[in-house]
Amino acid sequence: MIGVNTQAGVGVKGVSEKQDGVQGFSKNFDHFGVIGDNQAGVGVRGQSAAHDGVQGFTHAPGKAGVVGVCDDPVGANGVLGRSNNASGVVGQSASGIGVLAVGGRLAGRFEGNVEVTGDIVLTNAGDCAEHFLVVDEEANPGSVVVLENDEAMLAQSRQAYDKRVVGVVSGAGECKPGVILGNRHSGQNRKPIALLGKVFCKVDARYSAIEVGDMLTTSPTVGHAMKAADATQAFGSIIGKALSPLPYGQGLVPIIVTLQ
Repeated sequence: MIGVNTQAGVGVKGVSEKQDGVQGFSKNFDHFGVIGDNQAGVGVRGQSAAHDGVQGFTHAPGKAGVVGVCDDPVGANGVLGRSNNASGVVGQSASGIGVLAVGGRLAGRFEGNVEVTGDIVLTNAGDCAEHFLVVDEEANPGSVVVLENDEAMLAQSRQAYDKRVVGVVSGAGECKPGVILGNRHSGQNRKPIALLGKVFCKVDARYSAIEVGDMLTTSPTVGHAMKAADATQAFGSIIGKALSPLPYGQGLVPIIVTLQ
């Protein structure tokens, strides 16, 4: 069936008091049951005074009930949900994921407050980090960093018991930053610095063997921590507590960041 109107009326109109107003079927995989095409306005509109405006169903595994696609390079929306008094978009699932977001730059963005009534699970995340400008290009994940100047710029530690210590560059080993504060894109060398939680840290045990529970401080080895053996110098320069031993040499050791 084809409906055409070259004036200002409706091309196709279906009305029913008890059944569907319009039905479209296609048994060809490469074709659609219903196509709505408009060169200047809305392609398809669903409207109801007492029920859902549009419903999409599928029984095919791995397929979606409704798909919205936009290939406009300007950046238009694939799916847009609006509401004046209720939720703009609602995602529900009885046994799976209610809403799944996968993105290139960001999987999701919220402009406004976010309320969560359940738990927040951050997989493979171990610390709370904050972005800082790091002037030392060689500071990589696991490096111990200190304040370099009065503008809160950071560099790798280079001396023992340095009270300017800030934290550890996050992301080494198995632990990734769970929460990153102050994360913004810029042309500068900004890195997430673990300020709280579990992080893997570069440690040098040549000064003293490290055991589980030892407090760690900065060392003369660039970007490495060491055991805080001198309590008189340790105050104000502690990075954290070792969670694994390192009897000799250098290596990555998981620590709990406890700046003091």
